[in-house]
Amino acid sequence: MLEIQRIRTDKDSIIEGLKKRHFDATPIIDELLSIDEKWRIYKGQMETAASEMNQLSKQIGILFKQGKAAEANAIKGQTAELKSREADLKEKVDAFEQQITNLMYQLPNVPDELVKAGKSELDNETVEEHGNAVSYDFKAIPHWELADKYNLIDFELGVKITGAGFPVYIGKGARLQRALINFFIDEAVDAGYKEHQVPHFVNEASAYGTGQLPDKEGQMYHMGVDGLYVIPTGEVPLTNIYRGVMLPDENFSIKLTGHTPCFRREAGSYGSDVRGLNRLHQFDKVEIVRIEHPSNSDAALNEMVNHVKGLLEKLGLQYRILRLCGGDTGFAAAMTYDFEVYSAAQEKWLEVSSVSRFDTFQSTRLKLRFKNANKKSQLCHTLNGSALALPRIMASLMENHQTENGIAIPAVLQKYTGFESI
Repeated sequence: MLEIQRIRTDKDSIIEGLKKRHFDATPIIDELLSIDEKWRIYKGQMETAASEMNQLSKQIGILFKQGKAAEANAIKGQTAELKSREADLKEKVDAFEQQITNLMYQLPNVPDELVKAGKSELDNETVEEHGNAVSYDFKAIPHWELADKYNLIDFELGVKITGAGFPVYIGKGARLQRALINFFIDEAVDAGYKEHQVPHFVNEASAYGTGQLPDKEGQMYHMGVDGLYVIPTGEVPLTNIYRGVMLPDENFSIKLTGHTPCFRREAGSYGSDVRGLNRLHQFDKVEIVRIEHPSNSDAALNEMVNHVKGLLEKLGLQYRILRLCGGDTGFAAAMTYDFEVYSAAQEKWLEVSSVSRFDTFQSTRLKLRFKNANKKSQLCHTLNGSALALPRIMASLMENHQTENGIAIPAVLQKYTGFESI
């Protein structure tokens, strides 16, 4: 959520910045500032009434001590009127606050200066490429055929048990999946991230805190009876660990990691993009999250990008990094880098990670702050990234490391799998 003070002082630059998303913020911001002006007027009147009531209470106390009960009781009538006025004003102030909050929730984050304007993924910028396409002297086959050939993943069994998009990993397929999770977690811990095991269900406050609500309610599974949401990513519970926290000073750099299953409805997905592991309703992911001083935010983003690069290089995968355009950047992000690996058998790029910087957008909602050198409250910056999401990594490993006789396992995974090939 954007800060109201920033909207008051930088209205024009915010409107201009949001044009990169092809989002016209003018009607919302104009309405917001109009309500905000009324809120400030009534808030001032409420505070004046409270101050006058406080002064009269002190005066009444003094008069009673002086034995002037009649005069004290006469003033009591004034305090009753002020108390009633304060209550009426508070009701108006609270109503305006709710209207302001509802409007603020409709405004996405302002893209970073480096983010270019654009409407869709077609306008994203490629900022780096690594590795060369794999060449075969035999006909490469896609991962869903490899999974069936070597009995690694049963997609039809998942349909039987639950439905499409819920695969069952079997034997060496399950072992490879677990090996990747352990590898990603160990690499994150070695890089200074503290491992957490977090709940897979969150309450509404947590979903609002990281920006999933009200933007993505249609993509999350919701348990209405309990008012809980099934997590779409480990970012949500990990970041919410620090909801409502005031860090005691400005000497902090908080790094969290965790493995969770992730659940997404993926409404409207269809066609070749959903074959095999390309798009699922349930999948595993290792997430890295950072809470940083604003001055360290850019450096932290670069460190996270380099961490993901290192994982892909150790797995021997060809990849490219895209800086998303305004129209393709997520609602809460100021800047996002997407990682894609090349699927040699499918002959296309598959997204395997997003690394994003949110500036104060999440921390405003979370009320996540720190005390600066002047002992004043200041908002933290938050960042997160997939390191990594499992399905398309599994797909790319199977396809890009396939041989005529099986699938070769990258050296870094062999201590986890216990085997060198499938």
